[in-house]
Amino acid sequence: MITVEDYQWLFRKAPVMATSIAEDGVYLDVNDTMLDRLGYDRAEMVGHRPEEFTTPESEKRVREELRPALRRTGKLENKPVSLVTKSGEVVDCLTNAFVELDRDGEFLRTIAMYSEVSDQARANFKYRALYRSTPAMLHTVDNEGLVVTVTDHWLQKLGYSREEVVGRPITDFFSSADRKLYADGRLKALIREGSFNNLKRQMVTKNGKVIDLVMSAIPNRHDYADFGQMLVASKDVTERNRAERELRQTLAENARLRVELERERDYLREEVNVAMNFGRIVGTSTALRRMLKRVEAVANTPASVLLQGESGVGKELVAHAIHVRSPRADGPLVKVNCASIPKELFESEFFGHVKGAFTGANRDRIGRFQLADGGTIFLDEVSEITLELQGKLLRVLQESEFERVGDDVTRSVDVRVIAATNRNLEQLIVDGEFREDLFYRLSVFPIDVPPLRERGEDIVQLAQHFLEQTCKDFGRDILKLTRAQTDNLRAYPWPGNVRELKNVIERAVILSQGKVLRLDLSMPGLKAESGEEDRIDRREDTVLTETEMKEFQKANLIKALEQTSWRVSGASGAAELLGVRPTTLADRIRSYKIKRPAH
Repeated sequence: MITVEDYQWLFRKAPVMATSIAEDGVYLDVNDTMLDRLGYDRAEMVGHRPEEFTTPESEKRVREELRPALRRTGKLENKPVSLVTKSGEVVDCLTNAFVELDRDGEFLRTIAMYSEVSDQARANFKYRALYRSTPAMLHTVDNEGLVVTVTDHWLQKLGYSREEVVGRPITDFFSSADRKLYADGRLKALIREGSFNNLKRQMVTKNGKVIDLVMSAIPNRHDYADFGQMLVASKDVTERNRAERELRQTLAENARLRVELERERDYLREEVNVAMNFGRIVGTSTALRRMLKRVEAVANTPASVLLQGESGVGKELVAHAIHVRSPRADGPLVKVNCASIPKELFESEFFGHVKGAFTGANRDRIGRFQLADGGTIFLDEVSEITLELQGKLLRVLQESEFERVGDDVTRSVDVRVIAATNRNLEQLIVDGEFREDLFYRLSVFPIDVPPLRERGEDIVQLAQHFLEQTCKDFGRDILKLTRAQTDNLRAYPWPGNVRELKNVIERAVILSQGKVLRLDLSMPGLKAESGEEDRIDRREDTVLTETEMKEFQKANLIKALEQTSWRVSGASGAAELLGVRPTTLADRIRSYKIKRPAH
């Protein structure tokens, strides 16, 4: 049975920052980890309010949002709070809290825990998740001999839950004889040595069974983990100890396990690296590599990013790449297609509304910015935002504050903005359609996403990627591209960019029979010719001038419009036929000054 003294000791020695808060909102106790990180002693914090140790923004958030939410629900989950150390350093954290009641349901205390948000913390979290799932009996202890984490297999072997193990001395699970062996500081001395190999020890399961183990350890000097920890591999040799021959086999197996442990540590590190890579961006062209260097440069900063490029080039993938490599990777990535939101609903979509704010507002609704709190919001086709809302968007970017429609409560939000457009915003500024101050706020770091025609080396690689993925999605055997087909793919100018290429491959798979891929670049929506004499030569050595390219695209648009009776949008419209957004097609019609012939 855990006593009050045991409870307090476990609380104070917990490896995460933790506090105990009284009903009147002052600290009852603060654990050692929190004191060490903030630089205060216990007397300087106990009896004071949490807000005294936060930034002004977090103080307001605690007072207006977090404390009322805790009173309502009895818990908080992953709420961002910025603490301030005694030296003035700001420490960004995620807060989890719960109200503890006695047997009669009366308030005892609030327990609040703070997890520091950093690249290392995120990577370490991913590392620990992978670590736990490994099919090996592993545990990690800190320099005090307290359990930091254990694998699922370790828990299964001893019959405990993770909550019953983490934070306790590892010696609590040793046999009485081994527990005495490590008394008087001898365990700490062993940890300071950094490693050991083939130590025979006994541990006791939850149901009292004694099992024989052989343990090997290495210092946990992983790039993503804390220093001063020891990683221990255990092998159950209970049955093998029945005979000398089995014991020798066990020792040899344990030596192999130590090597595998080192390999597994490297594997886990690589898994984390892969998880934080670009992932779905395919290609090795010079133009793509140049763009990815700019993504690398800006990802780890809080700067706003403006992605510029034609429709279909993959701006959303670039936004995703920036987000997953940023300190906000564990937060949400909320996408907003500004072109698809009706003008009258813009403000509600962005900032939310309260019940009764307008006709049809039957309940409170959270806006996109609030959903993206702590993460990233991606404003696709940002040029479509109305001038009125542009001013309110600018306020959010400058002050990190907004109000819901129909509400007078000012709310704070912490969001990184990535915007994208296929239009010339500077020209829209001249035309009076876009605010200059908003443009400069959004374009702190502009990135040009290259069109597919400038990524010649990537076309076949992308086509193969889409082909394999489509065949998998459609339950088909993997089809192959022929040499002639790859030559045709390289020669085609791809006015619809990567989206068009993906559509072409999907249609080809649908039309293909057997194991032969039917790739037809002259199908509706792709052909530019009106007759054989007008056919553009798509041989590999053909180079189109800029004028020829524009004429090709214009002819292709007119052909699509004619086939759809000049319907731009909808299920049978030219936009769907071409594989582009209706707004993109409308822009191109205006750009090429295409007019429907009079009947």
